[in-house]
Amino acid sequence: MTKINITGLGIVSALGISAKHHFNQLISGMIGIGHYQRDGQYYYAGKVPFTNQQLSELGKVAFSVYTSRTALLGILAAKEALGGTVFDSRIPTAFINGTTVGGMDRSEHYFSEIAKGNQGDAALFQMHDLGANSAYIAEQVGDFEYVDTISTACSSSANAIMFGAQLIQSGEYNRVLVGGTDALCNFTIEGFKSLMVYDAHLCQPFDANRRGLNLGEGAAYLLLESDQGVKESGNRCLAKLSGWANRNDAFHSTGTSPDGIGAQQAMRAALETAALRPDQIDYINAHGTGTQNNDSSELAAMDAVFKESLPDFSSTKGATGHTLAASGAIEAVFAVQSLLENCAFGNFSLAEPMTASPSLLRKTVSKEVRHAMSNSFGFGGNSTSLIFSGN
Repeated sequence: MTKINITGLGIVSALGISAKHHFNQLISGMIGIGHYQRDGQYYYAGKVPFTNQQLSELGKVAFSVYTSRTALLGILAAKEALGGTVFDSRIPTAFINGTTVGGMDRSEHYFSEIAKGNQGDAALFQMHDLGANSAYIAEQVGDFEYVDTISTACSSSANAIMFGAQLIQSGEYNRVLVGGTDALCNFTIEGFKSLMVYDAHLCQPFDANRRGLNLGEGAAYLLLESDQGVKESGNRCLAKLSGWANRNDAFHSTGTSPDGIGAQQAMRAALETAALRPDQIDYINAHGTGTQNNDSSELAAMDAVFKESLPDFSSTKGATGHTLAASGAIEAVFAVQSLLENCAFGNFSLAEPMTASPSLLRKTVSKEVRHAMSNSFGFGGNSTSLIFSGN
C-alpha cells in the first residue's frame, strides 16, 4: 500500500496562528472561546482575533471587501502547511478544500444593508459559492492542477483529507494539500440556536451537565505526499496518514444514532485500512461537540469498538469552539502533534465527567503515542475517522 506522508501542517483558530503556537496553547490549557455581544445578545464563540484587513496583511494578499473571511483564514493556514514547498509543473499538485460557510459572511452583509433600507452591493455574492473560496485560496497559495471542494457539514475537511489520501494511493498525484476552512456567520449561529444546542455558557464536551456547543472559526491544512513526492520535494515527513474511512448511517438529518452506528463503522473501517487492532490506538481526538446527543452517541460508539482497551480520549472543541467544516482538519493537526510531542491532550471545561472511565482526560498527559485517531461526525450521519501514525 502506498504510504501517505504528512510533510506540512498549517492552522489558524481562536487560539491563534501556527501549529507550534496551537500546541503550546493546548498544553497550557488556554481557551480561545470568548464572550461577545451581537444585536443586544451575548454569546460564546471561538473567534480568530484579527479583522479581515489584518488577515489580508498576514496572508500577504490585497485587501478587498469582497474577499470572504473563510478564504482569508484558509490562505493563512494553507501557506503555513506548504512552507517552502516549490511548485513545479513536473510535479502536479492537487488541492482538496472542505467548507460549508463559504462566502456567507459577505452575502450576509448584502442582506444586512437591504434590511436597513440601503442599496445592497450584489458583488458581495461573488464569493458566496463554496467553490469560489477554494479557487481563490488556490490562486493565492500555489499552482494546482486540480482543485475540488467537499461539503459534508462537520466532516468536510476530514473527508478532504481522506480524498487526498485516495488520490495519492491511486497514483494520480504525488502531492495533495488537504483540509478546510470556515468563518463565523450569523446564519450558522442562529441555525444552531434554532436546534437548541447552542450553549449560552462555555461548552463542556463529555461533561455530565453539558448543554450544547459553542461555534468557532478557523482553518487547517495538511500537505500529503507519496514517497516519490517526498523525494522530489525534499520535505521532511512528520507522520503518516495510515487509516481512513467514511460511513453514513443516515439516522437523522442532524443527530446521530444513540448507539453511534455510523461512527462505529467508520472507526472499525479506519482500523482495517491501517491494519491496526483497537488496542494499538493510543489517543483519540473525539468529535466531542458538547451536545447531549453527540457525546453520548460517540462514547457509546467508542465503547463498542474499543471495549476494555478504550484509549485516552478528549475533545479539544472546548478550546477552539466547533469550527464546522474546518474542525476535522484542525483536530487532525492536533492528532499529528500528539504523535510528534508524545502527549494526549486534555478535555477543556470538564467539571463532572459523563463517564467514570479514566480514559476521558481532564488534563494533557505525557505518554508515548504511536497511533492517534481523529473523529469527525457531520449532519445526516456522515461519519469519518482518520488514523495518524508515527514514522
